Amino acid sequence: MDVRKLPLSGVTVVSVEQAVAAPYATRQLADLGARVIKVERPGEGDFARRYDTTVHGHSSYFVWINRSKESLTLDLKDPRGRDILHRLLDDADVFVQNLAPGAADRLGLGTDTLTHRYPRLIPCTISGYGTSGPWADRKAYDLLMQCQTGLVSLTGTADESARTGISVADIAAGMYAYSGVLTALYTRATTGTAHPVEVSLFEALAEWMGQPAYYTRYGGSQPPRLGTQHATIAPYGTYRAADGREVLFSIQNEREWAVLCAEFLGRPDLTDDPRFATGSDRVTHREELNAIIAERFARDGSEELLKDLEAMGIACAGVNDVAGFLDHPVLAARDRWREVAVPGATVSALLPPADLAGLSARMDPVPAVGEHTEAILTELGHGPEEIEALRADSVV
Repeated sequence: MDVRKLPLSGVTVVSVEQAVAAPYATRQLADLGARVIKVERPGEGDFARRYDTTVHGHSSYFVWINRSKESLTLDLKDPRGRDILHRLLDDADVFVQNLAPGAADRLGLGTDTLTHRYPRLIPCTISGYGTSGPWADRKAYDLLMQCQTGLVSLTGTADESARTGISVADIAAGMYAYSGVLTALYTRATTGTAHPVEVSLFEALAEWMGQPAYYTRYGGSQPPRLGTQHATIAPYGTYRAADGREVLFSIQNEREWAVLCAEFLGRPDLTDDPRFATGSDRVTHREELNAIIAERFARDGSEELLKDLEAMGIACAGVNDVAGFLDHPVLAARDRWREVAVPGATVSALLPPADLAGLSARMDPVPAVGEHTEAILTELGHGPEEIEALRADSVV
């Protein structure tokens, strides 16, 4: 595809990134055509490359969030490595980093230093708990954020809490970094001012905790853990059919409740039963309601139940495992899969979820460690002998 036709063509992003949050943000910029130069440690590279080896010997995390990038290895503790980085920043539009607390400042890459030296550069800092405050120096990983924001206390069953099954704090921070950088690029284009961007994992996930936070502060207690049941809407959750499979359905309003009672449960009298008259009443009397629904589910298999619920206009679905998701008919029918190269193989990757009419997403290869080092150094004016000397000293 012609990257020059994409919205961020001509935008250069330099990223000293690792793990998930920052690479997720920059991959989305690359999807839109930005040139993303990923700076990695000489030899080992981003430690996320070694989280697992399940994708043709590569990490599933790394393959997911690092396509369409150029990999440059630099030892930033060496002045020569930092000099190369600064030469890149001379012409860059965005600098993203999610280094350990204090590391960017020690390397002379703090926001104040960069904005003074490069007035047009948009620095983006992704941290754990923010760059100020009493926890600024603490390490922060995804599950720590899930615990500190209270998310873990909402997830699981009544007997046991559980981690959310994806890196939700990293993803939230990456999304806000991505949208923050886009906003800063737009503002620079319209006003000439480059605004630095800062996102913390804690505050990104804190935003996603808005509903349970309001519910707890003003309701006096937090939503209970109920497995696949919705904590504040009923009926909304999974129920086991006669064939042993689980089916999820959701009632969102009184019209749907009346239809469910009359047509599915065969109990129109329940519509005005004071135990179930309102959404709040149904939540209060959830156990009694679930017993009635469970009895109905036990009479039919999952396919018949789904067919009946769909015919009544009730939102419902079977419960997929990951393999079922991969084979989902919607993904196939909407042509959402593309082949992406990884070192030594190819993988199937989903298109970015935001479709721009008339434009095709960029789906270029996932780079090997340092794959583009020589080309980038040559672009900066380094000759073959100089590059070889830098390699010999492990600067690149």
